[in-house]
Amino acid sequence: MPSFDTVSEANLVEVKNANDQANKEISTRFDFKGSDARIELKERDLTAYADSEFQLSQVRDVLTAKLVKRNVDTRFLDIGKIEKIGGDKVKQVIKIKNGIESEAAKKIVRIVKDSKMKVQASIQGDAVRITGAKRDDLQAAMAMLRKEVADLPLEFNNFRD
Repeated sequence: MPSFDTVSEANLVEVKNANDQANKEISTRFDFKGSDARIELKERDLTAYADSEFQLSQVRDVLTAKLVKRNVDTRFLDIGKIEKIGGDKVKQVIKIKNGIESEAAKKIVRIVKDSKMKVQASIQGDAVRITGAKRDDLQAAMAMLRKEVADLPLEFNNFRD
């Protein structure tokens, strides 16, 4: 029976490349001369450091611009609070979301069931598997999910025929 998985995960290689490019631009920009502005990547967390809140917003803007250029959806970013770390320096933790949360997965299943299409949806951990009798039904389900679920960056993989 044909099926595919609906997932929400960022391409971490592209995130790392965007982080490297952002750090390179920050180190060469005149308005960051002599400051401690940088972005560090650890696992799924980006930490932005700067000398002031204004500079921190500039660092975030550079990062998001580099992510967009590398086709990484900015909806993956979960931006945390700004924290003071001594003196005038500030930092901000930006988490990279991975997987579909249970409420969003239930919403996707409900959308599929309400559509009256000949496909079934089931939650498989942090993904939603959609199965159907025909490949055309699955492609219609993909198009419908892209249109209906605008608040999540969805990807469709593991397509089996």
